[in-house]
Amino acid sequence: MNISRLQYLAVPFAISLSLASQSATAQQSQEELALQLSNPVSSLISVPFQLNLDHDIGPDDAGDRAALNIQPVVPFDWNAEYNLISRTILPVVDQQDIFPGAGDQFGIGDVVQSFFLSPKAPTSGGWIWGAGPVFLIPTATDNLLGADKWGAGPTGVALRQQGPWTYGGLANHIWSFAGDDDRPDVNATFVQPFVTYTTPDAWTFGANVEATFDWENNDESIPLNVFASKVTTLGSQLVQIGGGLRYWIADADNGPEGIGFRINFVLLFPR
Repeated sequence: MNISRLQYLAVPFAISLSLASQSATAQQSQEELALQLSNPVSSLISVPFQLNLDHDIGPDDAGDRAALNIQPVVPFDWNAEYNLISRTILPVVDQQDIFPGAGDQFGIGDVVQSFFLSPKAPTSGGWIWGAGPVFLIPTATDNLLGADKWGAGPTGVALRQQGPWTYGGLANHIWSFAGDDDRPDVNATFVQPFVTYTTPDAWTFGANVEATFDWENNDESIPLNVFASKVTTLGSQLVQIGGGLRYWIADADNGPEGIGFRINFVLLFPR
């Protein structure tokens, strides 16, 4: 891994953690925001920066990858009963030696853009849900950072919030429909069950599984993530800061193995 570039990605998180320990706001509002952040289709504008560090990539387990996912979430009023939530994932990737002779790549990966139409009120049973389309956009700046394919498919989420607990799942499926004919087609399912517990002082503890099933290559990758995060303020800016560990329960051929790390930094803009 190129250490200087990795430090460049990680330094803002270290600064934020230091400043966060010196700040505080009204505890009740922080708890409410933390609960909203556990809901992927809440009416809260947020801009998460998620740094994932993974190792033991490739046939020789010699590769490393640092991926900073920039993930703005923007809700819109669709009508009196529904919100339309835009969720974008833009990866910035620094990787090295992912297979023998691959060298070092640094740049942007493919964008995944989702839209969820979601009722503003939970169902009578307390369920919150959203559904819509998901798109794969070939924005990668290097062939080894993306699929070079256009893709689309359905996505959906369902969850319940009971007191401090939030539990549910998010899923999507993407098929490629255009792009470089020399590159493999995309036919992949993503499934993310999750559970979180939020304390009155706005700490959130949780776990999720981010399983990807590649039907084109009959392969799967399944990391288990455990994490903790805290809503606080940096000056006048509301933020959530946290991190955790990830363990690859199942790893794709030549994918990451073992233990990885995740750091989260989220800008919050309550409406």
